[in-house]
Amino acid sequence: MDNYLADFEDYLKKVKGASSNTLCSYLRDLRQFGEWLERTVQLNPSQATEEHISAYYRVLQSAAKSPATISRVSATLRCFYAHLIENKKIRENPARHVELDRQKRKLPQVLSSAEVELFLEQPDAKEPKGIRDKAMLELLYATGIRVSELIGLDTGDVNLNVGFVHCRDGEKERIIPMYKVAVRALRDYMENVRPAMVDDPDEPALFVNVGGSRMSRQGFWKIVKSYQNKAKINKEITPHTLRHSFAAHLLENGADLKDIQEMLGHADLSTTQIYTKVVQNRLTEVYQKAHPRA
Repeated sequence: MDNYLADFEDYLKKVKGASSNTLCSYLRDLRQFGEWLERTVQLNPSQATEEHISAYYRVLQSAAKSPATISRVSATLRCFYAHLIENKKIRENPARHVELDRQKRKLPQVLSSAEVELFLEQPDAKEPKGIRDKAMLELLYATGIRVSELIGLDTGDVNLNVGFVHCRDGEKERIIPMYKVAVRALRDYMENVRPAMVDDPDEPALFVNVGGSRMSRQGFWKIVKSYQNKAKINKEITPHTLRHSFAAHLLENGADLKDIQEMLGHADLSTTQIYTKVVQNRLTEVYQKAHPRA
């Protein structure tokens, strides 16, 4: 099993350009599948059939794994067997035609455009902490980057003159544009607030806490929750909610799904396709409420 994992890891890094998050998830999924195969039918992953994979999905469902988790496992196995096909170790992809119960998959929570505007208005742009928070939230919605990527940004990763952010996740890199309001908010923070917050002039972190060190995931999560409460938005808002809203709103306004995949840093297009369903549901709701004969 170790050989399969090592080969697959190399493939994900060099061929797929997978992010560190995707890499960890896919390797864990494959390891657990391989252990299940060995334990139940004494086979290695290259010997698995559609029946074995279908049975494994049922095991995951019985263990109350979420539809999103099972969908990710499916993407992992499709990718793994595509790798084996490329290396001529198998002829057909046994995971390709195994169907999942898509109807039970929970759709991502997204905010409406009006809710995003309300949420982004909450930081007090007249005081330093509010200026910093405004820059963080605007940048998150402008680019759709992950929280880990946001807090991992250094000052050299943003180009305010051109209006883009250079995002790194492991060996995978991508450049994402920012809208003008986000650029202005970021410039205000970097020029007027950050220098006073940072004690160490060699501190590279773009976003810092009041102590002058890099912002933590927990610290940013608390910031998001405080502004949710202040805005009185009756939805559960997490940092990932803005990422989901970024993707759904781009798709609603005509962006190409593959372009959205590239900006989000998804290794598999099927992961991005969930936003198609989100948009369809939102349009259905609008139709039912607005059409006079609906």
